[in-house]
Amino acid sequence: MAVTEQLLRLGRGGAELRPFCQQAGVQHRGYSRRLQRVLTDFGAEVSFGRAAARVKEHYGLSVSASAVRRHTLRHGQAIATLSEARPKTPAQTLITQMDGSLIPVMQPGCGEDARKGRRLFWREVRLCSARVTGQTTALYGATLGSVATAAWLWRATAQAAGLGEGTHVHGVGDGAPWIVDQFTENFGPQGTYLLDFYHVSAYLAAAAAVIKPQHPKRWLRRQQGRLLENKVAGVLRALRPHQEDPSATDQPVRAAYQYLQARRTQLDYAAARARQLPIGSGEIESGHRHIIQQRLKLAGGWWKETHAQTMLNLRVARANHLWHTYWSKN
Repeated sequence: MAVTEQLLRLGRGGAELRPFCQQAGVQHRGYSRRLQRVLTDFGAEVSFGRAAARVKEHYGLSVSASAVRRHTLRHGQAIATLSEARPKTPAQTLITQMDGSLIPVMQPGCGEDARKGRRLFWREVRLCSARVTGQTTALYGATLGSVATAAWLWRATAQAAGLGEGTHVHGVGDGAPWIVDQFTENFGPQGTYLLDFYHVSAYLAAAAAVIKPQHPKRWLRRQQGRLLENKVAGVLRALRPHQEDPSATDQPVRAAYQYLQARRTQLDYAAARARQLPIGSGEIESGHRHIIQQRLKLAGGWWKETHAQTMLNLRVARANHLWHTYWSKN
């Protein structure tokens, strides 16, 4: 929407005065704070082109996709993803999870035309969550950084959620060694780590098709029942005699046996259920979808790494209910 503005000058060759801009609190060819929020709001949810179309549809303003991109990324760099204020009372029990998700990334080529020689690849976003038992929403953290960076962010997220010296930390995940190592380093003796029950069940389902091809579901349900009662030894006995030869191309039974055998200390489902704690990692899987994948895995979209982290900041800040806080303070 164009506005015809009166332009005044103080004397010949003097400073220009723009009464409308001064009264409206905007700059010539600039974007008001309210409009920047609208652009960033749409840009954080859909592609920049679609965001520009939505601004036109809802507000009747014609803006370019590049303008949406510019303001979205600028505010993504400035927004905080975790609140500086810590809970006054430490949590008695904290549920926390960590997992990785791949996003498409582009590295520009060298020379005048950066499109030539560009490299397309996948980068892992490490996403963590933490929430107090009894609460329905979790706090999140996301980074494209190293394992050490992810570990630092994991603890910071847990602290923002209510981690204290006496807090019991309940971790759930797929048992990836780097995740278990960082969980142990971060939460030590006050934490217990549990293998995602449904991830374990996937291993057993693959083994069931080999051991009991006629009734695989019946065999699987029996082993799941044993796991829920902490009868891991019985599950291992059921797997052991059916392990494939190490030279075999497919080894689902051997894989299930070795997976459980190496993680026997992470299978205390009975204790978790008695305390009404989750035995599955559905929270972090849901976080992958609504925080990362809905915006950063659009068909045909590739991100520069710095821009991807900026967009992650916006998505995490929104999930952590810091969106309105940011715009009210700036």
